[in-house]
Amino acid sequence: MDRIDDAILRELTADARLPFRELGARVGLSANATAARVRRLQEDGVIRGFTVVRGSSAGSSSAGLEVFVEVRLADGTTNEAFTAAVSTQFPQVTDAVHVTGSYDYLLHAVVPDAAALDLLVRRLKRDAGAAQTFTRLALRGS
Repeated sequence: MDRIDDAILRELTADARLPFRELGARVGLSANATAARVRRLQEDGVIRGFTVVRGSSAGSSSAGLEVFVEVRLADGTTNEAFTAAVSTQFPQVTDAVHVTGSYDYLLHAVVPDAAALDLLVRRLKRDAGAAQTFTRLALRGS
């Protein structure tokens, strides 16, 4: 990776839908060279995917609760089993990061309300192998 790759990543982090022509103009490359770099970054695993961050729906009064859940795995639960369960059974979880410290994972999720949060936490323990959780509620986004 070089400074141009870093610039591409910064621009795509801010707006992953930038056309290659505009992205290239911002980083000093042609559209074709930019597309080739983005493909290489994907093939190398630097870019693992693109995502959608949902806001509130038209006519909806709230987008729900944004939460961060720290998870300590139960004895015998493997990282692979936990991440497989989270990725297939918990669509409200937008990101699961293996972390250092007293907990094993930090999950980012959006749930409609407190009852859905309660269900999420109980299901993480029952179905995904979480032994202990610590939940933080986001008060405001950036």
